[in-house]
This record gives sequence, C-alpha cells and structure tokens, in this order.
Amino acid sequence: MGTIRVAYFSGYGHTARLAAAVLDGITSVGAAAAGIVVDAEGNLPETAWTELREADTIVFGCPTYMGCIPWQYKRFIDASSQVWAAQGWRDKLAAGFTNSGSMNGDKHMTLSYLFQLAMQHAMLWVGPGLMPANKVLSQRDDINYLGAFHGLMAQSPADAGADLAPGTGDLETARLFGQRVARASLRWQSGDIA
Repeated sequence: MGTIRVAYFSGYGHTARLAAAVLDGITSVGAAAAGIVVDAEGNLPETAWTELREADTIVFGCPTYMGCIPWQYKRFIDASSQVWAAQGWRDKLAAGFTNSGSMNGDKHMTLSYLFQLAMQHAMLWVGPGLMPANKVLSQRDDINYLGAFHGLMAQSPADAGADLAPGTGDLETARLFGQRVARASLRWQSGDIA
C-alpha cells in the first residue's frame, strides 16, 4: 500500500483544521497517511525529507496570505530545490489545498503556485473532482461551495477561531478531496490507472 504525506503550514490553526479533514478522508478509504507540519520558521521536522522521499503521494497545503503562499511555506518549497535537482519526487502524485479569510482572497494564485511546484518536480496532479454548489438554492455549507477545480479551497472568517472555521461544508469538501487523493494514489500504486 502506498503512503501519503500532507505537508502543510498553518499560521492560526484554520489550515491545520483543514489538513486534519483531508487526512481523515485519506485514511477513511484505507490509505496510510500522516501530516508533516512546516513550523513558524519554515522548517520541517528532521525526518520529514525522508518521509516525503518515501511517500507515493504528497499533498501540499497552506493558507493564502496577501494573494499567495506565506513565506514559511515558500522556505520549505525553496528547500525542495535539492530534491528537484535529483528528481526525487518524479512521478509521485500531488495535490494541494488552501484557506483564507475572504471568500475569494486570490486563493487561485496559491493553488496555481502549488500546481506549478508539482509540475517542476515532474509530479502528477490530482484535483478535487467535485461539482460546485452553484445553484440558486445552494447554501454556504454545501460541498465545494467555493467552486474549486484544481485544488481544495476553504474560507475561514478573519474573526473566527480555528474551533469554528473552516465551516462544516468546507471540512466535508476537504474530507471528500482526501478520499479522492487516496483512491487515486492507491490506483496509481496498483497499476490500475485505466
């Protein structure tokens, strides 16, 4: 069975809550997964580079600050250039998620950056595969209310603590996203990619 690592940074706890929902979705379908936390200085735990090298799938996650990734996550990404030079993540699956205070908040910039990172590492990207909640009767807690297709997006009001946000719809979207990533990873590792 393949392994999945969710490498994320969370400044205020909201993105950590989102990462936990992604991990819950991954493990709910029987995939082996663990989170790797990028700390407040942009560093990883000592064993993290080995875990990422041995993983079959890496999910990248961070908040969107000022229209893109936070500097702490950029430090982690810049450090991955040594992995890139050795093509250490080539042909692994990748996916990404982000969270911000605003409904839009330029989260697409963050997801595009994470997608570009994966492409530079010669990885294969997995999107959410979820239809948007874009009808008149759609409610904020519906699945994929933010209508994201190339990664998972969530919204946490700036004045809400991590115990309240992201909300139930975004967390369920994150769980379903985790399930999709896990199923893709298991299929990729089994060779059943038809």
